[in-house]
Amino acid sequence: MNNTLHDVLILGGGLAGLTTALHLADHVRVAIASKREFLEGASLYAQGGIAAVLDAKDSIDLHVQDTLVAGAGLCDLQAVQFAAEGAPAAIDWLIDQGVPFTRERQADGREDLHLTKEGGHSQRRVVHAADATGQAVVHTLVEKVRAHPNIDIYPNHVVVELITGTWLRRPTKRCLGAYLLDRESGRVKVFAARFVVLATGGAGKVYLYTTNPDVASGDGIALGWRAGCRVANMEFIQFHPTCLYHPRAKSFLISEAVRGEGGRLLLPDGTPFMRRFDPRGELAPRDIVARAIDHEMKRLGADYVYLDVSHKGADFILQHFPNIHARCLEYGFDMTKEPLPVVPAAHYMNGGIVTDLAGRTDVEGLYAVGEVAHTGLHGANRMASNSLLECLVFGRASATDILAGFATAPDPGELPSWDESRTTNSDELVVVSHNWDEVRRFMWDYVGIVRTDKRLQRAKNRVDLLTQEIAQYFRDFRLTGDLLELRNLVLVAELIIRSAIARRESRGLHYTLDNPTANDSVPAQNTILVPPRYRPSVGRAPVP
Repeated sequence: MNNTLHDVLILGGGLAGLTTALHLADHVRVAIASKREFLEGASLYAQGGIAAVLDAKDSIDLHVQDTLVAGAGLCDLQAVQFAAEGAPAAIDWLIDQGVPFTRERQADGREDLHLTKEGGHSQRRVVHAADATGQAVVHTLVEKVRAHPNIDIYPNHVVVELITGTWLRRPTKRCLGAYLLDRESGRVKVFAARFVVLATGGAGKVYLYTTNPDVASGDGIALGWRAGCRVANMEFIQFHPTCLYHPRAKSFLISEAVRGEGGRLLLPDGTPFMRRFDPRGELAPRDIVARAIDHEMKRLGADYVYLDVSHKGADFILQHFPNIHARCLEYGFDMTKEPLPVVPAAHYMNGGIVTDLAGRTDVEGLYAVGEVAHTGLHGANRMASNSLLECLVFGRASATDILAGFATAPDPGELPSWDESRTTNSDELVVVSHNWDEVRRFMWDYVGIVRTDKRLQRAKNRVDLLTQEIAQYFRDFRLTGDLLELRNLVLVAELIIRSAIARRESRGLHYTLDNPTANDSVPAQNTILVPPRYRPSVGRAPVP
């Protein structure tokens, strides 16, 4: 047996994982494992910014109210207040770390943080670093993490399974560590830890078109479910309204801030259309904007609509959106002179593993932070720029809770190795790539922006068959990173479909033609799925 032991094992190297690690590392030994290179993750690509009340004209109450309105009756008030109240301190902490936020000179010569406004916000409260906030924040924190003597980094490590007392048939359900596949060596390693933090991000790759990077395959949600955690509100998938339409752009989104600063959505003939769908126009919440674009594209048979901010002038655009402008030029579009072709794309997972305000899950010793978690902050629709805020506030809260319980946390002891003795190398890797492609296509076609009962049932039939195929493949063949991601992706697809079938109304990000209005005759309810009694993975048992 050969265990790697740390006080805290953090799975995921985005903003949630980095924040949690830095708040822990002065006191305990931390490991951060990421399944690609260390910087890869959705946080890196966040353009807009971080919502925080920093202006005298604004207030915590207004931030709370805006979030509740966007959340369509399903936000947890305590979680919303907790995040809004913690936001100013989170920004101060990032400034102390050296994040270069955009500032503007005032009439009296002072330089204050520049605040922008995005969809759903009633005030300017979005702190940003030009139009590449995620990149500025993540790069700054990564340097801090790399320099910290108490943090060990393990890139290119894919989680196979969480190790719990239940899995080992011990008289405790506590999470004791994880099995991780080292992509370079092909070996499955044992990581033992007193605490484990899931900070794995979302599941955008379950859809054919997404703004998410390739690592967003829902791993943490699948791992938590198999370990015995409940999940909530998986039907609420936020589709970003404006992803650049170009075959080479892949997942490049055009920030919400472009609309916040006056960008207009236009039909192919140049006609504006958003006021027909909502009096707030382009500043309506993302679910409304995405459905409006989807409706117009289907009505006209169009491949895209336009987003035009050229009327603001070149100087304004280059000052506020230099990175977006540069990237668009690479694809042949000059946003200072012409509108940009855009389409909606899967962007954010509102649901996830059920946690409390300290990030604790149903499994003792296991925490979930960021997009992987369901804290109640976002409700049925996330308001723009509350996602990075969630990573910061709840990452700090989780670290505080871990440190408070560290003295009494049990040592995980020696954990058994992963057993691959009854497996062989696959001679049909095409099965993995084919199934990966199939699940993403039927999720886009049947469980997308607009749903029906018939579409959802078709998706459920397909996901059930795929689950059986993948379980057999997983049992018989040696592990690869692609196989592990596919296994998790299909499970998350199943959870999304089951949740969508269970909600017999349209609310927030879930819109179905069979029940096109919200059921306001009863209080809004979360969709909570409870895992079956946990059993070891099919055909697998640890080596004693």
